[in-house]
Amino acid sequence: MRTRGVLYLACGLSAAVIPLTGIYPVFVMKLLCFAIFACSFNLLLGFGGMLSFGHAAFFGTAAYTTGWLVAEHHWGPGAALAGGALAAAALGFVVGALAIHRQGIYLAMVTLALAQLVYFICLEAPFTGGENGLQGVARGTLFGLVPLQSDVALYYLVLGLFAAVLAAIMRIVHSPFGRVLEAIRQNEQRAISLGYDVKRYKLLTFVLSAALAGLGGSLKTLVLGFATLSDVSQSASGEVILMTLLGGIGTFFGPVLGAGIVVTLQEYLSEVVGGWVMVVIGAIFVACVLLFRRGIVGTILRSGGGR
Repeated sequence: MRTRGVLYLACGLSAAVIPLTGIYPVFVMKLLCFAIFACSFNLLLGFGGMLSFGHAAFFGTAAYTTGWLVAEHHWGPGAALAGGALAAAALGFVVGALAIHRQGIYLAMVTLALAQLVYFICLEAPFTGGENGLQGVARGTLFGLVPLQSDVALYYLVLGLFAAVLAAIMRIVHSPFGRVLEAIRQNEQRAISLGYDVKRYKLLTFVLSAALAGLGGSLKTLVLGFATLSDVSQSASGEVILMTLLGGIGTFFGPVLGAGIVVTLQEYLSEVVGGWVMVVIGAIFVACVLLFRRGIVGTILRSGGGR
């Protein structure tokens, strides 16, 4: 535990001084947004045992909602972030209420179908900007006090929210709720026989995961200043699965590492290989699956039994 605490402290201090190192803070903020997205998916799959093929629906819905609230209604960034997360949570309730009646691949296909419906709504709805998306979303001033036009100020906001999300997921997993969720994942019929309302636990997990994914999408809109169809596309759902499996499903830091690898490769490798970047990422994923069956972090922690 002491070693783990030192490691957490070292990671926190390293992240805190990034703006002072010359590293482009917008890139790191984008990475943290997708790390939140991957952690939310890991809560659903790694700790809840429910596979979603349409998790980008929550990420993209919140991204569009935040952009629309800021651009059209001139909401402040704090209220717009909350609005985006709430919109994603509401969508998570609807999708979860329909999906939890199925298991395995059937549950995944329900989420895929509903995510495609959300995609076409975002494509056709007049307030989303169609194929152009929402552009020029202003960062604004947080609570009228902190101007987020500064990359440094926005970076520390994103970093703080990322740390809060990670701490919240740890708390959820280690709480009585998380223990019941683990029991449901391991043997659902036994959990039912013990008197637990399995569907209620699953639905709540869906809503929590959707809300956290939405927070990542909302932050991404503020960081980059736009929301587009790529945020709600099927490829984004595939990428978050890749991030989670690559880093290590069912671990706390695996999705963060996976998001870091994928976003970094997309950002810098695309300048070298162009459209072949996804082929390279796919090859790396296949190699990691062959060499690290539990993901990179999962393999490292396997002997210690930690997360």
